[in-house]
Amino acid sequence: MDAIILQILNGLDKGSAYALIALGLTLIFGTLGVVNFAHGALFMIGAFCAVTLSRILSASHEVLVEGKTDFLGNPLKEDVPYVYDWFGESAGAAIIDWSVPLSILFAIPVMILVGVIMERGLIKHFYKRPHADQILVTFGLAIVLQEVIKYYFGANPIPTAAPEAFKGSFDFGAMIGLDPNTIIYPYWRLIYFCFAAIVIGCVFAFLQFTTFGMVVRAGMADRETVGLLGIDIDKRFTIMFGIAAAVAGLAGVMYVPINPPNYHMGMDFLVLSFVVVVVGGMGSLGGAVLAGFLLGILESFASMREVIDLIPGINQVIIYLVAIIVLLTRPRGLMGRKGVMEE
Repeated sequence: MDAIILQILNGLDKGSAYALIALGLTLIFGTLGVVNFAHGALFMIGAFCAVTLSRILSASHEVLVEGKTDFLGNPLKEDVPYVYDWFGESAGAAIIDWSVPLSILFAIPVMILVGVIMERGLIKHFYKRPHADQILVTFGLAIVLQEVIKYYFGANPIPTAAPEAFKGSFDFGAMIGLDPNTIIYPYWRLIYFCFAAIVIGCVFAFLQFTTFGMVVRAGMADRETVGLLGIDIDKRFTIMFGIAAAVAGLAGVMYVPINPPNYHMGMDFLVLSFVVVVVGGMGSLGGAVLAGFLLGILESFASMREVIDLIPGINQVIIYLVAIIVLLTRPRGLMGRKGVMEE
């Protein structure tokens, strides 16, 4: 039982990232009909927003330490972060420690701006072009963004710590009534799952219960009719592109303490996220989220030593095998709209 619960927790952790990225991909496809292969790059940019803010908050200057000298007898100097000068040492240390959660506030406007510029500057010119053209141009854009990040941040992963309060692990097994020390799980991975659930809930609530979201959903179903009613649906879809970019960026921000960001992390998640979207159903928001968590859990169970010993390498291909089976039996995906990918 403890092994099953542990694998479910691992699957929810992986599935959270898959679901958030796939949700943004589906928002873009459902509203604009664009297959956006640059969406993984948005996940990467979000991660480096956290790295950037952490570096800004940690920027320091040298000050003399009164009454102390180095081994040569020179006045001793130490680096003091600027935030210590602005907010005091205690508050400044707390701000630096909580740089990753604070990056959410920094990443949201940055990612919305990046998304709007991407949509208005490039993608809008490919709305009526074949999906193959959309894939080529957005994949090229992803490579450009990847190389820009590599130029400014280097090729090596950049460790960025979670807040001190959420480092380490806790006894999840004891909390649910099992023997102590049977299920020890990292705090931040559970924080990431809870954060993903909140973001997903907010997106669905926004689409379901706001006038803006209702118009967007109507435009997804029948764009031409909504336009004939005098509503500027293109402007609303541009805003949705920015929101989708923000969702992917936030997924990257909070993923930083789990996996140190590097310039190719967007590509690592992109292919898997597209598989998730296809399995869930192109254009289905609920399907993207459901498939993200289901495939995350399935991949986690396939990574168990007992399974790998029985079928070597199954953990590397299980998601693709599921995708093949789903597409052969149900081309529209688990919850896809009728007619999508069935032509």
